[in-house]
Amino acid sequence: MKLIRFGPSGHEKTGVILADDRRIDVSSAFTNFDETFFTTDGLARLDAWLKANVATAPEVPADARLGSPIARPSKIICIGLNYRDHAAESGMAEPAEPVVFFKATTALTGPNDGLTIPRDSEKTDWEVELAVVIGKTTKHVSYDHALSHVAGYVLHNDYSERAWQLERGGQWVKGKSADTYAPLGPFLATADEIPDPHNLRLWLTVNGEKKQSGNTANFIFNIPHIISYLSDFMTLLPGDVISTGTPAGVGLGFNPPQYLKTGDVIELGIDGLGTQRQVAERYVGP
Repeated sequence: MKLIRFGPSGHEKTGVILADDRRIDVSSAFTNFDETFFTTDGLARLDAWLKANVATAPEVPADARLGSPIARPSKIICIGLNYRDHAAESGMAEPAEPVVFFKATTALTGPNDGLTIPRDSEKTDWEVELAVVIGKTTKHVSYDHALSHVAGYVLHNDYSERAWQLERGGQWVKGKSADTYAPLGPFLATADEIPDPHNLRLWLTVNGEKKQSGNTANFIFNIPHIISYLSDFMTLLPGDVISTGTPAGVGLGFNPPQYLKTGDVIELGIDGLGTQRQVAERYVGP
């Protein structure tokens, strides 16, 4: 299944993209795709509901805005330097263990919503990433059983303010958490839709120019390793998002570095997980 949330920001309804690409409104039976949904065997309930009701369910309007396919999760956990080529372009050693940081859940936004460059930011950067959504409570899970805890996969652009991340001291979270810095979607593909998450092409362009082109086959730490590793340090809850790192081609890696400016168009995608498009604008406000 491919799960979507659609409608105005903060008032999204739930939907499903069918195999024939029709988009069905399922909000009469499922109020949200969130921790409660996954905890209560929501994917199985949704599958059963569709079999009984798909013929009469309303379609999602063609012009409906798409929000994040997951309602605000308890955690957005990110893995840094997880591609060898990206570690090299960043001038950093390949990590011996996963580099872990958090991204504020208030950064979450829809896949085609605008990117807001924060006030005083001069180094906003792009990062196309595969994100994993946890499907059930996970604590001290073994490597061999880790993938059974995955609800699905989703496209993520892990926007980063490099000065705040690297030049202001402390944790990377400061450079990762501005509003609109976590576009997610367009849909959550359930695990059965992605038979091999370790062989997915991912790419990103800025103003039509290819910046990133990679494959998840080049992970330093694969998905079961990451889930098992994280579950030893914290309980992963249903709906939690784990972003698995980015390949080479980020703005920081160019000589001289390239950063986003007002009017830039950022497009990205992953095989089987759709595409995103954001237009950059400068923050206006207090």
